[in-house]
Amino acid sequence: MAIYSYKGLDKTGKEIKKTIDSDSLSSAKAKVRSMGIMLIEISEQKSQNKSSISSSTSFSFGPIVSIQELSLMTRQLATLIKAKIQIVEAFNALVDQTDNQKFKSILAEIKQKINEGSSLANALSDYPKVFDNVYVNMVDAGETSGTLQVVLLRLADFTEAQVKLKNKIKGAMTYPLIMAFVGAGMMGIIFIFVIPKITRIFETMKKDLPLQTEICIWISQFLKSYWWAVIIGTFFAFTSFKKYIKTKQGKSRWDDLLLKLPIIGELVTMVNVSRFCSTLATLLNSGVPIIAALKIVKNLIANVHMQQAVEEAKINVSEGASLAAPLVRSGLFPTMVTHMMTLGEKSGELEDMLKIIAENYEDQVESKLNGLTSVLEPIMLVGMGIAVAFIIFSVVVPMMQLNSLH
Repeated sequence: MAIYSYKGLDKTGKEIKKTIDSDSLSSAKAKVRSMGIMLIEISEQKSQNKSSISSSTSFSFGPIVSIQELSLMTRQLATLIKAKIQIVEAFNALVDQTDNQKFKSILAEIKQKINEGSSLANALSDYPKVFDNVYVNMVDAGETSGTLQVVLLRLADFTEAQVKLKNKIKGAMTYPLIMAFVGAGMMGIIFIFVIPKITRIFETMKKDLPLQTEICIWISQFLKSYWWAVIIGTFFAFTSFKKYIKTKQGKSRWDDLLLKLPIIGELVTMVNVSRFCSTLATLLNSGVPIIAALKIVKNLIANVHMQQAVEEAKINVSEGASLAAPLVRSGLFPTMVTHMMTLGEKSGELEDMLKIIAENYEDQVESKLNGLTSVLEPIMLVGMGIAVAFIIFSVVVPMMQLNSLH
């Protein structure tokens, strides 16, 4: 079944633009006419499949489907399956309830693939920009074990937890970034528009200006004459840095630096440990084999050095050895984490231990983010205060000298 976009006129002559799902173009036309609408135009609404998504999203400003939409759809699907509704009919209901037109088209195509005999996991795998490896592998495990409803509920919880973590990080960094931009803007205005007017007064003086005043005037003249060069240079430096950290060497050095930075390094470790433990626990509880689960989890960790530690753990487990031992050797995972994982392996309760670690580190991440915000705010205020004091001091001292001449 496909989604068709149509435009027509109702009985009052009002123009209508809507979508309708149908098996074919002719049946879609018949459905529209049966509603008493005079059809003007109708066309099938194609979703972005695997190839077109990868090529087109580089020019888009956001995801095709938000995590919130995906989480809601997952929970609705789990509820429908729990109610013993056939999966094709369940997708019929999801298509009707979805407002996002692109997501609606994707769900309609998935329903059609399932109707043609495809498994749900295989149908989802055709849309990797919407359903990632974790999602597809968990659904596959749920279908294989006959626990799809349980797996979908866990997936909904997992995606919601990821949304909360991202929102906490964004929320903690919003205020410092706003302060930085506002402060930089204020300094720019002062140097470009205010200082040049005061400089004219200094030109009447027959004495040498203090060093700080000379520096202030030079900065003002440079920004006034070469503001465009500052913008271009900043943009070039930023894009060059982004390109560099995408290289293997650049990524390795940058990730190593992040881990060594005070406060930031600890926060990076906590976020990655939380993601590692929560994802691995969810996958293992859903019946995904540990080797496959570790392969998936490795790709979700942002830091390449911690990724390498997980890769070594995967190799160790495939050889029948311990999961925790390579993580201990890396020195990148906190002692408490590796100790609890070791206890979990010995007691056969690894999934429960991982869940406990994840919950604990989620709380620590929130606490650390609050602490980071409380530290950054006074540092930025002091920095702005020093900058303002420098400007005032640079202006006041020559003014006092000018008054002493009279």
